[in-house]
Amino acid sequence: MHIDHHPLAAEFPGDQDKIHQLKQDSARFTRLFIDYEQADKAVVRIENELEAASDVELERLKKTRLALKDELYRLIRGGVS
Repeated sequence: MHIDHHPLAAEFPGDQDKIHQLKQDSARFTRLFIDYEQADKAVVRIENELEAASDVELERLKKTRLALKDELYRLIRGGVS
């Protein structure tokens, strides 16, 4: 089964303009955004069996991705950047 990448804009489709603006205005948001993209792509590569990893490592990556997504969502909704 093929697992797709979860870009942030697809996760929050109504917030694409806000995401774009934050990427331009907030170094913190940009760093978190890049970290999220890297974690998501790593999960996808493992789940699609393009890379090997232990179940523990995959779970750690998924938790990291979720924590980053939560923090990005908070910033999109107007949290302090």
